[in-house]
Amino acid sequence: MDATAINESGPAPSAASITLENIGKTYPDGTVAVGDFSLEVRAGDLAVLIGPSGCGKSTILRMINRLIEPSGGRILIDGQNILDRNPVELRRHIGYVIQNVGLFPHQNIRANVGTVPKLLGWDRKRTAERADELLELVGLDPSRYAKRYPHELSGGQRQRVGVARALAADPLVLLMDEPFSAVDPIARGRLQEEFLKLQATVRKTIVLVTHDIDEAVRLGDKIAVLAEGGRLLQYAPPAELLSRPVSAAVGDFVGADRGIRRLAVTPLRPAVRPIEASAATDGRPSVDVGGTLYDALAAMLASDVTEVVAVEDGKPVGLVSRAALFDVPKEDAQASV
Repeated sequence: MDATAINESGPAPSAASITLENIGKTYPDGTVAVGDFSLEVRAGDLAVLIGPSGCGKSTILRMINRLIEPSGGRILIDGQNILDRNPVELRRHIGYVIQNVGLFPHQNIRANVGTVPKLLGWDRKRTAERADELLELVGLDPSRYAKRYPHELSGGQRQRVGVARALAADPLVLLMDEPFSAVDPIARGRLQEEFLKLQATVRKTIVLVTHDIDEAVRLGDKIAVLAEGGRLLQYAPPAELLSRPVSAAVGDFVGADRGIRRLAVTPLRPAVRPIEASAATDGRPSVDVGGTLYDALAAMLASDVTEVVAVEDGKPVGLVSRAALFDVPKEDAQASV
């Protein structure tokens, strides 16, 4: 992966695969932060690392951009070993978002977003245009926010700026270390929703660290559950993880209410019982057929009914019973991700 090819050549891929082969980190005092860890992240996927405090999640993340040097193993980005590259040059082509953002307080927002392009030698006009483009992409009008300073923004707005800065040089890989945990729960939910929309647009390869299983289920294409010492317990799509934890330890970690979480990542369509378009629906509440089982359950509970109407483009296409919500095969749940 040639550095100049990322930004200066013609059309290039927007994402790259990440392969971790038997990586580990042992400190001089003998402490094993990460043992023998392997993981494959497909190009364009969002992989979540989750586990208890001290299980090596952030250490693994920092080994990917060589803020921490691994004690052994290989880290490949699109098949090329990052240990063969200059670490400073490497970091300029990997987006990195941290919990408290780390914006430069003496620089305005446009300058903060343009930090990496400036280091890469972009001219002032191109850097400013890219910064404004990214601010627009993350929902911050550059005419209002570009000349403000970090202290003039809310926590959620600063976090958006952090994401924009990480994307500024169009990296193939984005690393995120508990990026939303420093904001309040309401803002966190909104940021997660906006981030999913952003990812649908830019489709980067992302490795995200969190301690929140609900966030992991909501955001991840696949979730890696870790134990102490960086041991990988399970790596699977959210629906599979929730419906088929491979061990009691994983089951305990994802929680006793994992059945409800599974509903939130399972598509509604397999549970729909078709009806004729002309059939009466008796004023029952409706849910979009493109939603999830959880959407249907929420509608049932809100109206105290046991059946709802599934609609597509505003037209009834079927009925969904409460019993059907829990009868969707696990294969259909797994297929939702």
